[in-house]
Amino acid sequence: MLCAHRRRSQMRSVVITGASRGLGLASATHMYQQGWTVVAAMRSIEAGLEKLREATGAKVGDPRLIGVKLDLTDIASIPTTARAIEVAVGAPDVIVHNAGVAAAGVAEETPDEVWQQLFATNLFGPVALTKALLPAMRAKGSGRIVAISSMGAIRGMPIISAYSASKGALERWAEALSQEVAPFGLGVTILVTGSFNTDILTEQTPDYGNHHGPYGTMYESIHTAGKAAVSKALPPSRFALALAEAAEDTAPIVRRTVGSDASALSFISRVLPRTLVHHIIRMAMKIPSQGALSRASLAKLSKT
Repeated sequence: MLCAHRRRSQMRSVVITGASRGLGLASATHMYQQGWTVVAAMRSIEAGLEKLREATGAKVGDPRLIGVKLDLTDIASIPTTARAIEVAVGAPDVIVHNAGVAAAGVAEETPDEVWQQLFATNLFGPVALTKALLPAMRAKGSGRIVAISSMGAIRGMPIISAYSASKGALERWAEALSQEVAPFGLGVTILVTGSFNTDILTEQTPDYGNHHGPYGTMYESIHTAGKAAVSKALPPSRFALALAEAAEDTAPIVRRTVGSDASALSFISRVLPRTLVHHIIRMAMKIPSQGALSRASLAKLSKT
């Protein structure tokens, strides 16, 4: 059965954005090893392909490992990327919108340009690339679009307001898109990820919060709670297995969670009242109760 699966995969192509690191690198490696033709879309082709060749054992010039330049924040360049993809593999069988950026900071303290960057990379870029490739995929009459989402899209998460908003918007777009393209034989899968051991959990994620300002107590509380999540983060290879399953989806719309934390949050968000979910998240992230910081400020003033 495995051999039959590999034969079916032999001529199929998958476009993976952000393929030079983290979940994208693990996914591109796994899909290549499963017999897929992998189109690795990334900012730096030379450096990215070097990483992928090291991970996969592919030789220079391997026709099943193709690099294309992609900058999701440069919308005007995306049609050129789409043309390069079509020249390389025709209409791709699967597009994986994996590339994404995150930023820490409450809504008030996150700069406007950071909000714009997150939405450009996490939403507007994927939309533009999909629009550019859809005519060929519609003509082919088959294909899958996979949107990589996050727990922050299940429920808006404090301290990552901009990231949560961009991923929530990505999910709503993907849901709408699924109904638009289903009549043409295409489908959409949303992968909601939990905590994985990638750059997004390390110091490489920009922090725009003023830890000594009005939200300082909240930052400290969430940082303490976050250490536990980081310690339990899964390796990217686990995500790659889930992506390979998603590539086989056939229904018009499929929503999968990847990781026990994402599954748990998705479950309680479906079955519990919103106010109770809000309270559970507040307790889990050690956020002060409503009015607590105001009362603390007043108490401090009364002592001076």
